[in-house]
Amino acid sequence: MIAALYVMADGIYSGRPDVDCWPEERDARKYDGPWPVVAHPPCASWCMLAGLREHRYGLKKGDDGGCFAAALRSVRTWGGVLEHPAHSAAWRKFDLTAPRFGSWQRQLDGGWVTEVWQVDYGHRAQKKTWLLSYGVAPQTLRWEARPHTAVVSGSHNHCKKPIGERNRVWRKEASSTPPEFAELLLSIARTAGDCP
Repeated sequence: MIAALYVMADGIYSGRPDVDCWPEERDARKYDGPWPVVAHPPCASWCMLAGLREHRYGLKKGDDGGCFAAALRSVRTWGGVLEHPAHSAAWRKFDLTAPRFGSWQRQLDGGWVTEVWQVDYGHRAQKKTWLLSYGVAPQTLRWEARPHTAVVSGSHNHCKKPIGERNRVWRKEASSTPPEFAELLLSIARTAGDCP
């Protein structure tokens, strides 16, 4: 069994007998084991647009109600993997090693980090993503950097027209996890306990 934290109630992980889903109404900050986790903590207050969000709506950068801290605690305690957008400010806040694309890097505390692009797992947009894992054996991932056909944008400041043949990916699709990527994260979490 794998605990999927901070997921949509009707999302990619729902209805699976091998996954214990923790959507918003279950409050994943209260997860207390015993299974390895796949954690998708909210990213709006940590992403590169967090400053714009703070300026426009007054929502403070890094103020996610303790979700990232709880997800980090869960993955360190129970093993598994945490995913967040590339260049997430949470990495600096929590003293995590900034990953590089193309390989896993070992952290001083025993965790592993890498950057992967979700386009290599079926997303239409590039969707650069940082992964942090504990208690698992690092796997070879797809570090191919395939061409993407869409850009993530819910704002008209980016572009009024598609860029070349690329179209925009709006909020729901942008935040969705492609099935192949979800399977990858679950497969990583399933190895918890196989690595000292």
